[in-house]
Amino acid sequence: MLESSLEKRFVGSVREDGAQALKFTSPGTAGMPDRIVLIPGGKIIFVELKKPKQKLRPLQQKRKRDLEKMGFQVEVVDSIERIEEVCREIRAAQLSGVCDQRSD
Repeated sequence: MLESSLEKRFVGSVREDGAQALKFTSPGTAGMPDRIVLIPGGKIIFVELKKPKQKLRPLQQKRKRDLEKMGFQVEVVDSIERIEEVCREIRAAQLSGVCDQRSD
């Protein structure tokens, strides 16, 4: 499966779950993830899309570690199964946001 096909499917699946998977570009900062997923309730997940079995380049690994050190969630999606896993996390994040709002 091509990365572009996987990315298109990912964006559609995220949209179906009520979130947005925006193309993320950071001029002057190479190696950043491909997408930033905005989840209702103010949650964010960064996502790097890869062809099946393709690994992150060293600079991408560094960016992933740096973002995670700052407390951001960074996922690598390289299969339909990973799309489903990340979408489950998105749904769970939305549910936890609803619970958080109820406790206010």
